[in-house]
Amino acid sequence: MASEVLWYIIPREGHYPWEPAGRRPVDLRYLQQLAGSVERLGYTGALLATDLYDVWTLGSALAAATTPAFKPLLAVHPGLVSPTLLAKMALSFDHLHGGRLRFNVVNGSTAQLREYGLDVEHDDRYRLSGEYWSIVKRLTAGEVFDHKGEFYELKDAGASLRELAPAQPGGIPLWFGGSSAAGIEMAAEHVDVYLTWGEPPHLLKEKLDLVRERAAAHGRTLRIGLRLHLIVRDTEDEAWAAADRLLDVTSEATYARQLGGAKGEDGVGWQRQFRQHGGKVPARARELEAYPNLWPGMSLFRPGPGTAVVGSTAQVIERLQEFEALGVDTFILSGNPLLEEAHRVAETVLPALGIKRPAANS
Repeated sequence: MASEVLWYIIPREGHYPWEPAGRRPVDLRYLQQLAGSVERLGYTGALLATDLYDVWTLGSALAAATTPAFKPLLAVHPGLVSPTLLAKMALSFDHLHGGRLRFNVVNGSTAQLREYGLDVEHDDRYRLSGEYWSIVKRLTAGEVFDHKGEFYELKDAGASLRELAPAQPGGIPLWFGGSSAAGIEMAAEHVDVYLTWGEPPHLLKEKLDLVRERAAAHGRTLRIGLRLHLIVRDTEDEAWAAADRLLDVTSEATYARQLGGAKGEDGVGWQRQFRQHGGKVPARARELEAYPNLWPGMSLFRPGPGTAVVGSTAQVIERLQEFEALGVDTFILSGNPLLEEAHRVAETVLPALGIKRPAANS
């Protein structure tokens, strides 16, 4: 049984939010309602992803409207602010919102990070990330120390944070996904939960075996999390028809943007995903079925993880349990639109994963 199932929250959402016609107006009260629903439905929190809107602003607004049972997982790039400042932000968040912050470490792409003044190539990004997050983890655990490394030199780091006692023993938990050798090594040494995108089980097993092997070399064990979209309906035909509709409502401009951007991507995870569809826009969704009920077609519409499980309730549960058998104990799930699909998945899928709604008065 899964130990945790998180949902996904992003301000620009809707039935097909990559197109203006399929997007709801951004509304803070609606987003707070969505977070409250996620909490009441039994999810253990939500991934707040990088988007046009800053995750710190969004995370604080949602945490203020929920209880500590709702744990926000904030997607944060290392190196864009000093590690000491990030630790101050994190400790402030935890003090104000009850010790529930978690970081989703996002390494991004070389081209993307240049916009923010950070110019480091692929493997260098992971070395920077490892050093950065080791500093943040120590600071958010309450340590005061000097540090001299490849990218950072700090004197008496944490001295100004002494009065912000850690709300979480050991510091803010780190969740991270990386498929390259450098990314896996960084995860093995530093993170708490290794995240991966959806792939056919035999490919995923190979990667997870390597992750566990590298973690063991550092004397560590990691939890395993899986990020997936779900298109779940009463019947398989209805689910694939819903996937077909996404293809039909997507503009040529969106396809061109996504496939054009893929050519410049240096992330190995993205390249593994791209190989599942080869840049092909099919006439019908099922032409891209990479494994029973696994569909990489979401990456034709949106950046980041783009694999969906498409099928009847029973089929979706079977696929998720197949991933559990590989050692996945945490899922980050989503479906469009977010509010309606959070309810559908909670009613049809979560009970089979051992996730129960909290009591009404809890």
